Amino acid sequence: MPHADSPPSLLLTDLAERFGPMPAWRIRSVPAPGTATEQDVLKIEERENRLCELVDGVLVEKTAGFYESILAVRLAGRLEVFVDANHLGVVTGEGGMMRIFPGLVRIPDVAFASWKEFPEGVTNEPVPNVVPDLAVEILSEGNTKQEMDSKLDDYFGAGVRLVWLIEPRRKTVEVFTARYTSSLLDENATLSGGDVLPGFSLALKRFFAKPRKG
Repeated sequence: MPHADSPPSLLLTDLAERFGPMPAWRIRSVPAPGTATEQDVLKIEERENRLCELVDGVLVEKTAGFYESILAVRLAGRLEVFVDANHLGVVTGEGGMMRIFPGLVRIPDVAFASWKEFPEGVTNEPVPNVVPDLAVEILSEGNTKQEMDSKLDDYFGAGVRLVWLIEPRRKTVEVFTARYTSSLLDENATLSGGDVLPGFSLALKRFFAKPRKG
């Protein structure tokens, strides 16, 4: 029987409303949804080498396909070269956990955080208090609209300045400069860093091209 001070677990109807029709395996049942903590995030990563975000006491396992992972590495590499050359801050990849609010752990597929987030230097904490300037989500088949809407709410609520939602199947990038302000780019467009990374540009046709031998 749960302790009187334990947070209540969530019902399936609560989870469906919160996260949409995502695959059942992505919602961790242990610990019970609604009761998970940041320590559970770290234990799963250590024991199973799996990444989970922590949202309202629910562990939501990250999903990424092979091609999506290629795109994440490709984008992170381009950003890293630009950011390093201009001494702007830090670029993280698919494993970069961030505590953007107390009790809320997000893991953007790629992110850029300026040096203002690290007044005492980059920390060794596994889940630091970091609000990135740019957060990038590369959509996989298991992602839902409710899930992505929630991420946008969280990112802009925390102070993120720019979000890129990359849709590999459609070869598009939706660029959000505010929660409800966005533009949609197709593969013939060039993605720019805007006010967050002025001078950065990426030709999307080349970015979305699948690797080929020779």
